[in-house]
Amino acid sequence: MIITSYFPPEIGAASNRIYHLAEGLTTTYDVTVVTPLPNYPTGKIFKDYKGTFSSKTKENGININRLWIYASVSKNKFLRLLAMLSYSFSLIWFFMWHKIPNKVIVQSPPLLVSFTCMFFLRSKKRKLILNVSDLWPSAGLELGALKEGFAYSMLKKLEAFNYKKADVILGQSNEILAHVKSISLKPQLLLYRNFPEITYPNLNEKTLSNGKIKLVYAGLLGVAQGLYKLCNEIDYKSIEFHIYGSGAEEEAIKTLIETKKELPLYFHGRVKREDLHNVLLNYDLTIIPLLNRIYGSVPSKIFEYAKLGLPMLYFGGGEGEDLIINHKLGWIAKESDYEDLNSVLNSITKEELNLDLNTAIQNTARIHFDFKQQLETLKNVI
Repeated sequence: MIITSYFPPEIGAASNRIYHLAEGLTTTYDVTVVTPLPNYPTGKIFKDYKGTFSSKTKENGININRLWIYASVSKNKFLRLLAMLSYSFSLIWFFMWHKIPNKVIVQSPPLLVSFTCMFFLRSKKRKLILNVSDLWPSAGLELGALKEGFAYSMLKKLEAFNYKKADVILGQSNEILAHVKSISLKPQLLLYRNFPEITYPNLNEKTLSNGKIKLVYAGLLGVAQGLYKLCNEIDYKSIEFHIYGSGAEEEAIKTLIETKKELPLYFHGRVKREDLHNVLLNYDLTIIPLLNRIYGSVPSKIFEYAKLGLPMLYFGGGEGEDLIINHKLGWIAKESDYEDLNSVLNSITKEELNLDLNTAIQNTARIHFDFKQQLETLKNVI
């Protein structure tokens, strides 16, 4: 059983990661996913699921149980807490009336949801695998979403409880595993990256558009990514900038485009993931930004874009920066330093953005970012 707060048709790295994990495990296990009715990132239950209290389906060999949640993306802390509590209560009700298998993978964060699972499902006969994708509440403190105080202290206690009750912890970065080890030596630790399972596309030489590099961003337009600030700070001298996605900063970006029509800045909205891969092949370079460096965070886009053979400009620091450098996947700019970003961007030439580079990046992904090989390692652990 996999318990997660995010799952397709929701978009984003978390839902994609869990879907591929579930699909991969179906070759060995009977897999059930427990997740809320889809609502992310809009904070509203998706149209096809409105009016239902729960949903049970089977898709691609995966049994999917979708549970009721009070959906909200409000900045009001009470409403956000209510949303997490509602899903936790739904989970408790589900645990009471369903047989829970002896192997359970729990996604964290959200901390309150993962705590509910670790508390109610702990058993000597059951193996609990905690999949840690971000270091909450520490990441919340770095992002400014949380402040030190009673609430933060309680979340730290929940975090420690989760780590101590887990039999295995999957961390998406070495920084995450180091942090877990500093709190508890009990669980077995495994580095489990967010390698996507996608078809390797055929690569072709691209041509410049009006003599400019076609730069693209695709993904969530949230506070952590800082796209609105990026649009205001980036130097458009040698580029045209295309944006795909949706999220909190979407309207601000649209307004910016309307008020500064002279900028070669284009917003294309949200595109289905399977279509997006084909769209991205039309671009020369992609940017992976983080407004502030977040300890433990490694954007999953790195692995996805590598399989597409798409060169990257990484602007976020930390372990992601090391991956770009060590595997020669593109360029890096100093975190939060827009002057350095523009300097690096203006130094990139079309001659460098060629088919040879695309092919080299894709070949690196074949060797180092292999989903099936990583999945087999996971099966041996769980």
